[in-house]
Amino acid sequence: MRALIVVDMQVDFCPGGALAVARGDEIIAPINALMPQYDAVILTQDWHPADHASFADNHGAAPYSTTQMPYGPQVLWPRHCVIGSDGAAFHAGLDLSRADLILRKGFRPGIDSYSAFFENDRSTATGLAGYLRDRGLSDLHFVGLAQDFCVAWSAMDAVRLGFTATVIVTATRAIDLDGSLEAARDAMRAAGVTLA
Repeated sequence: MRALIVVDMQVDFCPGGALAVARGDEIIAPINALMPQYDAVILTQDWHPADHASFADNHGAAPYSTTQMPYGPQVLWPRHCVIGSDGAAFHAGLDLSRADLILRKGFRPGIDSYSAFFENDRSTATGLAGYLRDRGLSDLHFVGLAQDFCVAWSAMDAVRLGFTATVIVTATRAIDLDGSLEAARDAMRAAGVTLA
């Protein structure tokens, strides 16, 4: 049983958004076209409170700088995907009718959440693994934004949890912050993720 995990296809991550990924909107049609080929479609949604610890302006810091959190280094992002905001909404072109589950992440103020499976402390679970196992979905294909952060972390966690994980590279786009794309691809391959 195969599931398509569509990561963070939200307004703020697309061109014109607060944390736009270059050409992020180009993958919407290919993602929609993939959906009917899967037994289930899961959408993840970044969902941050206004006081979220990953927002640079909450630290008086420059966007894309880093700070130390109790769970390790944290990139400080421009304010994005604030709960209930227009930017947190899914892109209008994304086919929501095929979604079996919408999983919101990053809603705890003190910790970021790149992975669809865990908060960035690597131990607080989102519940997605249990949902997938209960439905017999073991072969996971990942698409969406951004390849070098939320897509990569999700795919690597999937392998760590015993799932088969494939990233469909043509249906992702990357931020590529200081070489983060190549580093993420190397890390995914080393973890056993297939890049297709």
